[in-house]
Amino acid sequence: MDIGDRVKAIRTSVGITQTKFAERIAVSTSYVSEIETKVKEPNERAIRLMAAEFNVNESWIRNGQGAMFKEDVSADFSEAMVIFKALDPRLQGSALKLLTVMAEVDELMQGK
Repeated sequence: MDIGDRVKAIRTSVGITQTKFAERIAVSTSYVSEIETKVKEPNERAIRLMAAEFNVNESWIRNGQGAMFKEDVSADFSEAMVIFKALDPRLQGSALKLLTVMAEVDELMQGK
């Protein structure tokens, strides 16, 4: 598994599209596609943003060493991922929309 495969594994593990993934790490969708298809390798900034945004070990992104997700992933997050992956694909989009709205409300409540 090379770095492009690992980036795709992150994205599919959290169950989002290339477009949403790109938005979350502030890059273009085409850049994500080029990484996943091994046309380009992610730059330092993209690797750091992926690690921070998705709670992934940087060393796993870079060279596949260690676990994909950092050890401090909460039990709630792990449970949510299991539930999300078990959803019918037609419902996953609705679940993501709901989570997006909840995140926006959280930001408003925190004054971000």
